[in-house]
Amino acid sequence: MNDDFLYRDVPTLGRSVFRLGLATNYGVEGVDLEWALEQGVNYVFWTPKARQVTKSLKSALKRDRESVILACGPTTGYFGGGVRRACERLLKKLGTDYLDIFQLFWLGRTSAWTPSTIEALVSLRESGKVRAIGVSIHDRKRAGKLAENSPLDMLMVRYNAAHTGAEQDIFPHLAKRRLIIVAYTATRWRGLLKRPKDWNGLVMTASDCYRFCLSNPQVDIVLTGPKNRQQLQENLSNLREKGPLSEEENGWIRDFGQIVHRDSSQFTFRF
Repeated sequence: MNDDFLYRDVPTLGRSVFRLGLATNYGVEGVDLEWALEQGVNYVFWTPKARQVTKSLKSALKRDRESVILACGPTTGYFGGGVRRACERLLKKLGTDYLDIFQLFWLGRTSAWTPSTIEALVSLRESGKVRAIGVSIHDRKRAGKLAENSPLDMLMVRYNAAHTGAEQDIFPHLAKRRLIIVAYTATRWRGLLKRPKDWNGLVMTASDCYRFCLSNPQVDIVLTGPKNRQQLQENLSNLREKGPLSEEENGWIRDFGQIVHRDSSQFTFRF
């Protein structure tokens, strides 16, 4: 097991983070969350929609608060007052005194970056109710500007073998100010797990997708959204066994990702 690959010290959080984070809103149950925590997973992305894990999450927070790095946020975040009230509701619902990362979701669509929302986020951090503030965002150019000049501590960005634009639009801006970078859609909604037309080589596995993200030194954490315990176990064991990509693996995976991106060019949404 390559500890340098699997773990990263994150000064903003004051803790070492296991770099495969668990997104709880795709089907895993409370017992699966408990199992993951026992295996060393400590970054948990939770939304109120993940009701099936809430009881287990609350128990874990009560048992050993510092063992869990909890990331969550408001369903929508258009106004400062609403952002503050949402934080208070989440604290109460989960029975904790603070949230490790409080983030606005899909900035520009379901949340807004305005003086009032910025002030609300900063004041929550200053009060100690949250330790770090962040956003999830698809607009890479905007994310690059926020990385360079904003009060944010974290960016949650789309990054995978078919969508590598963050390497040009976001990551270079981290040289001036190091934020926590969380990658999501690593499998491109499982699109990277299917054989594209005119491709005769290897097909990526889920663990290849996560290894691709984590082999980039700018990425601190990549989220996995397993549907069940079996998928979770496979993702963890393969990541631990295989470690970072070799130069040869990186080459064919990038070629594979370009083919997948080319074949998906007919889709309406382009981020």
